[in-house]
Amino acid sequence: MRRVDPERVARKREQIVVEAARLFGTRGYERTSVADIARAAGVSAASVFYYFTDKAAVFRAVFERDLPVVESLIAKHVHSRTPVPAIFEVVDELAKDAADASAPGMVVELLRRAEHDPELVAVVAQTAEVVTGGLAALIARGIADGEIDAELDPVETARWLQAIVDAAYLNARSGYSPLPELRRTVLRYLGAHERQGDIDG
Repeated sequence: MRRVDPERVARKREQIVVEAARLFGTRGYERTSVADIARAAGVSAASVFYYFTDKAAVFRAVFERDLPVVESLIAKHVHSRTPVPAIFEVVDELAKDAADASAPGMVVELLRRAEHDPELVAVVAQTAEVVTGGLAALIARGIADGEIDAELDPVETARWLQAIVDAAYLNARSGYSPLPELRRTVLRYLGAHERQGDIDG
């Protein structure tokens, strides 16, 4: 019996997901067929169905990739002794793909698909929960250290920061980085002590 190479499977699956994300973001979910995805990924439609049960599963996979990335990101920064710079590092990483021209389209398609796919909603909610928990811990530490406005609620503030990042994606355009403006917005919202390095990164 032929043995399956896990690394090859993972690479091929990732290739399909990357191309699917690009197509979903530029063409939309409904106007992107499995055949389109297969063609872009350089595989057959049958190969797509080998890795995914249907087109909805391919779409979910785009967002399922985010969870382990976010878990690693939060684990890296959540215990930082310098919470404000750590918050900026997290926000920067969350927003780094906002310069991708397909980003706004992907966000719009996510909102559309959420009405039809409870599993997708659960995936996105789980990822958001990890981010909320990590940012809230950093915000609470910043408040305790006197670096962040003490009137802010850590959990609600963490959710607002995620909303600000989402807004950056909705306003994304090719070749434009929203990070400087995003940092200024976050800095002022937190009521943190302004340092040029906080804005410039």
